[in-house]
Amino acid sequence: MSLTRSRSTPKAGRPTVGRVHELAITESIVDAIVEKIGDGPVAAVRLEVGRLSGVVTDSIRFCFEIVAGGTGLEGARLDIDEPSGRAYCRDCRREFGLDDPIMLCDCGSADLDILAGRELRIISVEVR
Repeated sequence: MSLTRSRSTPKAGRPTVGRVHELAITESIVDAIVEKIGDGPVAAVRLEVGRLSGVVTDSIRFCFEIVAGGTGLEGARLDIDEPSGRAYCRDCRREFGLDDPIMLCDCGSADLDILAGRELRIISVEVR
């Protein structure tokens, strides 16, 4: 008898790797909040997730409901701010907005300093 792993085909629009990544991030967020404020009732959580962070905010929202269940965060509103990216090109010395994960300046250079857009932080927690 051989044991083999079966591969299930993900449903359209549902990347499995991304969901696992966001699940771990959401667990860390909930754990950090519970560690700081205990298991008291929370009304709302505000996050900042930059557009260049590689984090899918819809997946965070989905995972939050699941992970928050059975904690003081159950039923809490989740607000997510998604700041745009900003970069500085070392070649043409120009600062510009950047929301695309393909990080190139209009001059064609990839020699960039990312100034904003990679944020992933808890901004506030509103306790009931």
